[in-house]
Amino acid sequence: MQKETYKVLLADAQFLIRFALKELLKETKTFPIIGEAGNEAELNKIIAETPPDIIVIDYNQPGFFSIESIKNIQQYHPNIEFLVISSDENKENIYEVIHTGVLRFLTKKCDAHEIKEAFRAITIGEKFFCTNIFNFIFEMSFSQNNYSLNPLPLSARELEIVKLIAQGLVAKEISKKLNLSTHTVYTHRKNIMEKLKLRRSSELVLFAVKNGLLL
Repeated sequence: MQKETYKVLLADAQFLIRFALKELLKETKTFPIIGEAGNEAELNKIIAETPPDIIVIDYNQPGFFSIESIKNIQQYHPNIEFLVISSDENKENIYEVIHTGVLRFLTKKCDAHEIKEAFRAITIGEKFFCTNIFNFIFEMSFSQNNYSLNPLPLSARELEIVKLIAQGLVAKEISKKLNLSTHTVYTHRKNIMEKLKLRRSSELVLFAVKNGLLL
């Protein structure tokens, strides 16, 4: 169920980035900013005093924030959503962050529209990876020949649904595209996750990438 407002905490060592995000979010009342953190100590202090719904963070800031910052918060505050907006271009780091279960990931090369779409995705419980992040995942997976050559344990219909989910389509869009009921799409998704022994949507995206389903 969507909420009227989502409390946002900005975590970035760069003042100008935090300022720009504040200016962008001023256009809507849906995402009130409850605090800003320039380092991990400030971040943890704000979380303890006023737990946010969303943390916007760049983990790639040695001495200020790291991937461990995200993991630690996930361990003690599993209900907090993350939106990563990072300058990191290291493919292995990006892969590791997504593997933690982060469902929204942008680079600092992304535009205002993509940032707004990422926030919108949070309100409807969907993932959002900008084009740059998808490109990084593709390059890493295929350059390492990291995809599986074994037969996949999915039906043709299930593979089709995996592709569409990985492309960012929601159940309603998939049902319309494949002429199925929304309930049927959800049932297929549940069966797919069980067959592949996956728990998160981000893992399903990585499965699609590794197996060349988005080519």
